[in-house]
Amino acid sequence: MTTSPKSRRRVLVSVSAVAAVSLGVGVAAGSRIASPEDAAAKTAPPKASQITVPVEKKALASKVVGRGDASFDGAVNIRVETSGLHTPAVVTGKVPAVGSTITEGKALLEITGRPVIGLAGVLPMYRSLSPGSKGPDVLQLEQTLDRLGLDPGTVDDEYDTDTSQAVERLYEKAGYDAPEPDEQLSQAVDNAKKQVDAAKNQLRQAKSQLKAAKDAKAKDTSVQQGAVDDAEENLADAQEAENEAEFKAGTPLPVSEIVYVKTLPRRVDDVKVERGGTVNGVVMSASGAALVVTVKVDAETAARLKAGMAASLDLGDDGTTVAAKVRRITKNGDTYDVVVAPNALTASQLALLRDANVRVTIPVKSTAGKVLAVPVAALSSGSDGASRIEVLRNGQVELVPVKVGLSADGFVQVTPSGDAKLSEGDQVVVGK
Repeated sequence: MTTSPKSRRRVLVSVSAVAAVSLGVGVAAGSRIASPEDAAAKTAPPKASQITVPVEKKALASKVVGRGDASFDGAVNIRVETSGLHTPAVVTGKVPAVGSTITEGKALLEITGRPVIGLAGVLPMYRSLSPGSKGPDVLQLEQTLDRLGLDPGTVDDEYDTDTSQAVERLYEKAGYDAPEPDEQLSQAVDNAKKQVDAAKNQLRQAKSQLKAAKDAKAKDTSVQQGAVDDAEENLADAQEAENEAEFKAGTPLPVSEIVYVKTLPRRVDDVKVERGGTVNGVVMSASGAALVVTVKVDAETAARLKAGMAASLDLGDDGTTVAAKVRRITKNGDTYDVVVAPNALTASQLALLRDANVRVTIPVKSTAGKVLAVPVAALSSGSDGASRIEVLRNGQVELVPVKVGLSADGFVQVTPSGDAKLSEGDQVVVGK
């Protein structure tokens, strides 16, 4: 069969078109086919780059920050020893109000019409004292009287006439009559005075008889002289007995009229008695007149603190703070109580702090001005255990040995070691 030229041209055009389409499809398909290596290269994460921050020049300050409850310092229970009373221990007056202040040398209560005077001291009042008493409780009394300016004479452990007179002045200053000695002691003084008067009369008579014998020009007056000598000796003995009786009858200090508290003044927190009631044990509880804030910390934190450190108390959202000091640190079970006392308070600040929970800041250490500092995360250790940091310079990481100083708020003070160089603004590596 013979094909015309025109038909052959149509066949060639069709074949060329099919070939062209096939080539395009092949190229497109080929562009979507990749080797495993190419696929891995395209899906791999980018190469890690260093995360850097600049070296800073700043002042660092380490501090302890916590919250604590405000309260009046050192609550104690106050007891009155009433065993020396011969009548029921009835409260007759001076019942204090909660919130009032107990002042040294003043009556904090009245029992059976007599004052109970508060004094500062460690030993409790465990017995009545009187002239002739000796012991550490006498020493404490005289130290207290001396501190109050009441002149007890020589401060020792003996209750003497000077002590009695100082006790009288104590009561006078408190606004009360001094205690009376026991009736038997007063009677002993009266009897001693009578003996002195009798001895004086005897001496006068003996002297009169001796004079009469001499006036009569008696040759022997030895009997009359002996009577005078005996009368003089009897008078001396009577006067010594009178002095002793008067000494013993000096002003006493009843056990029921003094209460010792470790420190004064104090604030009355609670009153256990009322007027007309009978004292039985604790009469009131009182705490220190000074307001303090107690913060609980762990043993590691407590080891960084000590009494006398400066502190500050945050009084509210307005940023008002009050300067304070650490008063003491005491162990309390598994934790420690850090007691912080404000240096001074206004009436309004006292009102804000009373029974409040406040933020306390205690600076522990600080640098002397600005120092080179980097984030703690920038530090690493070499094989020798020395500290170092990585500094990025001109695209290269350089290890810089450093000495480490104070650490605070996530930063640490660093000083380049040896010939190493480090400046503010240098980029240090903190991660990758």
